[in-house]
Amino acid sequence: MRDSTLKLLPYFTTAMANTEPKTASFRFKQFTVQQDRCAMKVGTDGIMLGAWAEVDTAGTILDIGAGTGIIALMLAQRTSEAKIHGIDIDEVACAQASSNFEAAPWKDRLSIIQESIQDYARTTRTTYDLIVSNPPFFSGGTFGMKEERAIARQTVRMPHGDLLIAVRQLLAENGRFCLVLPYLEGLRFQERAQEYHLFCTKVTEVHPRATMPVNRLLMQFEQEEKPAVTDQLIIRDNENEGSYTEAYRELLQGFLLKF
Repeated sequence: MRDSTLKLLPYFTTAMANTEPKTASFRFKQFTVQQDRCAMKVGTDGIMLGAWAEVDTAGTILDIGAGTGIIALMLAQRTSEAKIHGIDIDEVACAQASSNFEAAPWKDRLSIIQESIQDYARTTRTTYDLIVSNPPFFSGGTFGMKEERAIARQTVRMPHGDLLIAVRQLLAENGRFCLVLPYLEGLRFQERAQEYHLFCTKVTEVHPRATMPVNRLLMQFEQEEKPAVTDQLIIRDNENEGSYTEAYRELLQGFLLKF
């Protein structure tokens, strides 16, 4: 089997639910993610993307930079027949994702590929109805933390240009590409995607709280240019400290044990 890129980057820190210490496991309603060997742990970015991406009509799905396999697992739960490939360049991440897939109720529909997305896109004939990614977003800086985690957060192994080229090659004619990025990086990504004839058709602007500015963009791209549908998602309630908004609960109610 083959596999591609690196891993995701949580942003609101480790998500909320039943988790044991950071290095142990993260329990969801229908599956558990072991993350002790993976540099990037389960985080809010990946969880939001896994619940948000539109899966209707998706028979084949690719998760670029699969890491622990969290997004692929969520998409497997949300579909009944889709074949889902996770791809990651990191050997340890692939081993962890493979173990998580094997323990899941949908293991027959999940597989991991260890290879760079650049090489995979050049050699495979497979196309996908849905491609998702929680990609690296820092393009500069120095490694001031554990090296694997730092690399996973920077566009070292998967520049956004390479990601767009790969998606353009791998996406089925009427397919969708969904990803999550910080606000400014997301705006830049939208502009750059047009150079590859990928057009943003849906955007959810994520606010940590109603009184705080947009922090993340959940984005959907297609090969047909049309007006983008934009909405907003507020994570935490301003009035009830520590509680989550109804919209956020509704998005994740099928997955998280507690809010």
